[in-house]
Amino acid sequence: MGGELRGLGLSIPQFDALSTLTEREGMTQQDLAARLYVTKGNVSGLIDRLVEAGLVERRPIPGDRRSHALHLTPGGIDLATRGIAAQKAYVARTLGRLAPGDIADFERLVLKWRDVAREQPVPGVEG
Repeated sequence: MGGELRGLGLSIPQFDALSTLTEREGMTQQDLAARLYVTKGNVSGLIDRLVEAGLVERRPIPGDRRSHALHLTPGGIDLATRGIAAQKAYVARTLGRLAPGDIADFERLVLKWRDVAREQPVPGVEG
């Protein structure tokens, strides 16, 4: 998957941020960090680079001088859409070759793992 994203000019962390913002724009960097299970410091540099590339913009939040809402630019939406399509194609080429029962087992385990991961505190994120 990393190679597919590199072909689009994206790293995996950049794709994670862009694709997450397609689900819910307007979140803060702290919200995004929590969704990605990383520290706010990790997200800060990542967002700086995405802003510089013209893919994300920070917008002021009324009444909050410290935080900004993150929004995709048209270029960010386009690149995120292409990344999501590449991800779907990759999943179809790989997981799509497994038997339905194996996919069901895999999904059950991934969802169980996700639930356990969500119970863990994220270092550097209060919450």
